[in-house]
Amino acid sequence: MAETKDKILFLGKLPPPYIGPAVASQAILNSRLKDYFALIHLDLSDHRDINTLGKFDFTNFYLAFRQYFRLVHLIIVHRPGLVYIPAGQTTVGYLRDSVFIVIAKLFRRKVVCHLRGGNFKNWYDGASRLMKWWVRFVHRRVDGQIVLGQNLRGLFDWLLPAEKIFVVPNGGNYAFPVETKTDRPVRVLFLGNFISSKGLIEVLKAAVILGEKAGEMRFLFAGSWRDPETRQEFEAILTANRHLQVDVLGPVVGQEKLRLLASAHIFVFPTYYPNEGHPWVIVEALAAGLPIISTARAAIPESVIAGKNGFLVEPKNPGQVAEKIDYLVSHPETRRQMGEESRKLYRENFTEEKMVERLRAAFQEILDRRGG
Repeated sequence: MAETKDKILFLGKLPPPYIGPAVASQAILNSRLKDYFALIHLDLSDHRDINTLGKFDFTNFYLAFRQYFRLVHLIIVHRPGLVYIPAGQTTVGYLRDSVFIVIAKLFRRKVVCHLRGGNFKNWYDGASRLMKWWVRFVHRRVDGQIVLGQNLRGLFDWLLPAEKIFVVPNGGNYAFPVETKTDRPVRVLFLGNFISSKGLIEVLKAAVILGEKAGEMRFLFAGSWRDPETRQEFEAILTANRHLQVDVLGPVVGQEKLRLLASAHIFVFPTYYPNEGHPWVIVEALAAGLPIISTARAAIPESVIAGKNGFLVEPKNPGQVAEKIDYLVSHPETRRQMGEESRKLYRENFTEEKMVERLRAAFQEILDRRGG
């Protein structure tokens, strides 16, 4: 007789929009994790523009209550052993997600939460006294908490015992097309949502600082505009510096994104986005074998090792970004070696197989524990 798989009720949104949590849910649901567990998906998708996320509006309330009723139905019908919930790190997000936790615990289901960011403690410290009480009341009842990096364990170690905190970095498998790269111009790539805190303005200012040297480079910006002020500032800088070789490509997905990464020489992502955790674009750049210039935000230092496969710069510091780009352009052998180190780090730590095995181990440990 075939062994019965443990059932896991998996709450998660799917793209579009192509944001970290949605990309992560899609990757997990399509992974080999379904070979180990019976995954039942409760779709939390809201396919409207990203600017509607986390806001008090009628549609968000309607979607949340519809999802609560759906959760109750799926628990009653399937009786899962574990409920997976992507708990938020904003007041609106946590209030919404905490109701999922409470419902699951009322039905005596085990709960594992997954934080896809790095701002939980900062948000908690700035929350009201009542909100802090609610977080402690709810979250101390969860059976496991997943974070994206070892240095993010501190987001919860004051709230949960160490054995309930699991580290599962993002991971994926990618088949890059073969691209023939010429030495010049050096293709410097920024890939991400076009919001100021992702660092795209700093990359463009770095090109301006490089001056005549920027003629040896081509700066590629791929992503979607998310706020008009950032777009206005970006276009004003471009207008004032028409000599720069800059391509604004818009959003890229699928094979188009893989071709772009494969054709690049340097990946630059100087993010200071408050909710950053372990960006998927960093994983993709590692897999593509690119040297990476980023910041020490959240779990990024665990995949961008300063001086080994890239550099870490201060947030909002285009001068440092320019300095590191200039160094990599001027030292092609170092650039190549750092790219090889990126690919090695990826293979050792950030493949889909590594992510699935860590998730499988975390889920199984929680399921095997007594109580819940």
